[in-house]
Amino acid sequence: MKIGIPKEILDSEYRVGLNPNSVLALVGAGHKVFIQTEAGLGSGYSDENYLKVGAQVLPSAEEVFGIADLIIKVKQPLASDLKYLESRHILFTYLHLAANPELAKDLCKIGLCAYAYETVELTSSSFSHKILPALLPMSEIAGRMSVQVGAHFLEKAQGGRGVLLSGVPGVQKGKVIILGGGTAGTQAARQAIGLGAEVVIFEKNPLRIRELDQLFGQNAHVLNSDLNLIAEQAETADLIIGAVLIPGMRPPILLKEKTIQKMQAGSVVLDIAIDQGGCIETIRPTKHSEPTYIKHSVLHYGVTNMPGAVPRTSTVALNNATLPYILELAATGATNQNLHGGLNIKGSEIVQAEVKKAVLG
Repeated sequence: MKIGIPKEILDSEYRVGLNPNSVLALVGAGHKVFIQTEAGLGSGYSDENYLKVGAQVLPSAEEVFGIADLIIKVKQPLASDLKYLESRHILFTYLHLAANPELAKDLCKIGLCAYAYETVELTSSSFSHKILPALLPMSEIAGRMSVQVGAHFLEKAQGGRGVLLSGVPGVQKGKVIILGGGTAGTQAARQAIGLGAEVVIFEKNPLRIRELDQLFGQNAHVLNSDLNLIAEQAETADLIIGAVLIPGMRPPILLKEKTIQKMQAGSVVLDIAIDQGGCIETIRPTKHSEPTYIKHSVLHYGVTNMPGAVPRTSTVALNNATLPYILELAATGATNQNLHGGLNIKGSEIVQAEVKKAVLG
C-alpha cells in the first residue's frame, strides 16, 4: 500500500505521524511510504533520516495526499487538509469527532474511510474496562504535563495567584483537584503528589475508587464524583485538572460555571478532556501560542494538543502504540473491517456507535 505522512499544520504541533523506525517496518513489509519534506523536523527527524529507511520525500502536502492511499496523521485534518482528501483515501489519526460534528459531516461528504486512534480498543476477558491502546500514551503524557503546566501558570507573572504547589516549611501546600481517576488523572495525581501538593481525586467508578485508594494511600484523598462535593472542594483549590474520558463521547460537565465564580482569584483550571469537549463548563479550546484566558478571575488552560509540546517523547510513544494497527490496516485495507473499534466513518456514514450518538444525538 502507498502510505502518506503530511506535515502537521495545527498551531504548535510538532509531532509526526510516523517516525523512521515505523517507516522502516512498513517498508520492510512491502509498503511504499511518502512523507512531506520537513514533516519530522519538529520531532527531531530530518528528511535524510527518512530517506535512509526507504521513504520518499515529497515537497508538498498536495503531492503526499495525491499519491497515497493510506494517510497517517497525528491530529484531525484541518480545512487545508480536507481539500486534498478523496473518497479513495483511508485516514488514520486522532479525530475526536464527538466535539467536532462539523468535521464528521465534512468527512462523510468526502466519503472516505476514517479511523480514529482514540476509539481503537484492546479487548480481553481479563479487563474489567475498555483499554484504548493508541490513546493511552498521550493520556499518560497529558496527565504528567498537566501538573507542570498548571504549576507554571500558578506563578504570578503568568496570571496565577502566586502559589508554590509544594509549599515550604511553615507555609500551606497548594491544593490540586483532579476530576477523573483514569489514565490521565492517575498520572496527574502521581506528579502532583511528587511535587508535595495536597491532592484530591474525584472518581465515579466504585471499583476504581478503591484501586486509587490502595495506590495512593494517605498521599491523596479519593472521593466519589458528586457535583456538590466537587463544588465545595473547588472553592479552596489552587489547580483543578479535568481528566474525564468516555470513549467516543463528550464527557459530562463536572465543574460548573457557578462553581468557577466562587473559586479563588488567580487559581487555574486545566482540561485534558478538551479534545472531547471538556468536563469544565467554562473551558474552550486554546492553542500553544495563546494557551490561557481569564474568566471569573480564574485562569483557564484548554490547549487541545498538549503532548505536541514534547514531540520527541510523544511521537515515539505514539508510534509504539499505533504501529501494529497501521501495519494491520496497510496489509488488509478498509474492506469491511472496523480495526478493533477504530473505524469511525465509512463512506457517508458514521459507524462508530458512541461517536454516532454524540454527533447525531
